[in-house]
Order: sequence, then C-alpha cells, then structure tokens
Amino acid sequence: MLSHEQIWEAIDRLAERHDLTPSGLARRAGLDPTSFNKSKRLSADGRLRWPSTESIAKVLDATGASMEQFLAFMRPSADSSAELPGERAKPPHGGAIPLLGFAQAGAGGFFDDGGFPAGQGWDVVEFPAAPSQKPGVYALEVQGESMMPLYRDGDVLIVEPGAQVRRNDRVVVRTREGEVMAKVLLRQSPRSIELMSLNPEHPNRTLDLSDVEWIARIIWASQ
Repeated sequence: MLSHEQIWEAIDRLAERHDLTPSGLARRAGLDPTSFNKSKRLSADGRLRWPSTESIAKVLDATGASMEQFLAFMRPSADSSAELPGERAKPPHGGAIPLLGFAQAGAGGFFDDGGFPAGQGWDVVEFPAAPSQKPGVYALEVQGESMMPLYRDGDVLIVEPGAQVRRNDRVVVRTREGEVMAKVLLRQSPRSIELMSLNPEHPNRTLDLSDVEWIARIIWASQ
C-alpha cells in the first residue's frame, strides 16, 4: 500500500529534482500554486488530503517524468540525488559556462571551426558540473516551438563540441549557411548525415557533410 506520506514525499522530491519548490512545480503543471503546500496536505479537522490523479498526471507531463520515476521517489530508500530508471542523474552544480540563443548562434562569430565557443558577446549560465570536467561546453537557449514537445521555448541545452556522436544521440548541428538545429542523429556516412526532427511537424533532414560546419552532442537539458 502506498502511504499518504510517500505520495507527498514523491512530489517534493520531483520538485527538488527540477530545482523547484512544491509551489513552483504546481505552477509549471498549470495548477493553483498552493496545491502542494504542506498546509493543504491535511484538512482542518486533521484528515489526510491526497493529491488527485489528475494533478499527478499534469505534474508528470510538465516535468517529462515517467510513472516509474515517480514511483521510485516513493521508496523509503530512494535518494533524491540518485539516478532514476530511464534518466541520467543530475550532476552537482559547478560553475558558469557561455550561453547563447539559437538565433544568435546562427549569426556567426561566436564559434571556432570546431564548434567551440569563441569571440565575445556571450551571456553565462550556471552549469551543473565543473566546467573543468567538460572543457569547451556551452549552453544554447531554445527559442520558439520548433523543438516541441521534447524541448520548449526557454529550455537550455548543454552542448559538448568535440564529443563522439553516435546513432540516436541528440545533437546540435550548424550548417555552413548559418542554420542551427537540434535533431536526433539517425545515421552518419562518410558523405552525409541523416537527422530526425524532434517536432513531428517538421521534416527530417539529410545533409551533405560538406555542408555541415560542426555537429555537437547534447549532454544535458533543463526541464
């Protein structure tokens, strides 16, 4: 049997995993900000109040968490910093790295030939690992809805240029014409790459390698 305490503990841990308060998690899910407040977990006469299944479904949808992951938070032995099924554990905070929007990235002047950050005009963002562990990493802020439903407007993607890319990796590609896109790498041959769009409303792409300026692997994304 799942207890009242376990259910609310899972909600608190899910909020913590996404650097949110319970109120922030409720807002992200489109709920009343007070829905998950501790004062709402008991009625005035001391009876237990449980979150509705609809509220839990909205929270899972808003955070991209699976029911399996949510259930893992209910286990007494679960560690909020531990890796959950199907999810890479979030590394500890470490330092600041360069941040640029996708539109700016397409304008040029911010990268060297290998796709590493260069030049001036970068903002900075806190990266959840020490930059010394991943030299050259930088962040790109999603702009618009072309990467829905996986990445939303305002999400931040951490990119590692120079990292080996494999089939089914999520990658950022910049063409020699200045187009910057986030896709899934389906296939790479000596002459071309095949890319799958994250948004089903946008077509897949096949590019000649001669038209690709650089390709970098996405190693982390905010949610």
